[in-house]
Amino acid sequence: MLHNNANLFIISGGPGSGKTTVLGELAKLGFQNAPEVARQIIQEQVRNGGTLVPRQDREAYTQLKLQRSIASYLLHTPALRTMFSDRGIPDTLGYARLIALREQELMQDTLAACRQYRYAPVVFLAPPWKEIYETDGERKQDFAESERTFEQITEAYRDCGYELLPLPRTTPAARARFILQQIKSL
Repeated sequence: MLHNNANLFIISGGPGSGKTTVLGELAKLGFQNAPEVARQIIQEQVRNGGTLVPRQDREAYTQLKLQRSIASYLLHTPALRTMFSDRGIPDTLGYARLIALREQELMQDTLAACRQYRYAPVVFLAPPWKEIYETDGERKQDFAESERTFEQITEAYRDCGYELLPLPRTTPAARARFILQQIKSL
């Protein structure tokens, strides 16, 4: 069954490109957002001594990321007014491609989920931005991996039929204004 959530806009991009910060700006303006499931998974796994993290069990992590991304989508569907998601189901496809996932059934499940659960047709992509990039407790990738991740995510969203709008490299408040102006013009 096809699900379409035209009011749920994705903000995606490589790690450390300012997605979560701009979502914070949008929240200050009264917009709800769905948090990034990948970060939640990593925090839970570290807290509980689990191994379902990108650096240990990539396949199981990808499976859990897909399940949680679908659950987040369903939790926020229907969005009765504009809201934002910190990444979306196609991010799992981009990650699976990045790690060259060999588990064909999981790849097929991910592709099927991308077709079945549709977000707003425009996706906002935060490009790699070296000047603001930093690692943290969950983000272990170096900047080069952040760039590769961005490339795979971009390709995944394009392959899934979304219109991609890059965010300008500017302040978080200006990025939030840019997003809202773009949505207003749809």
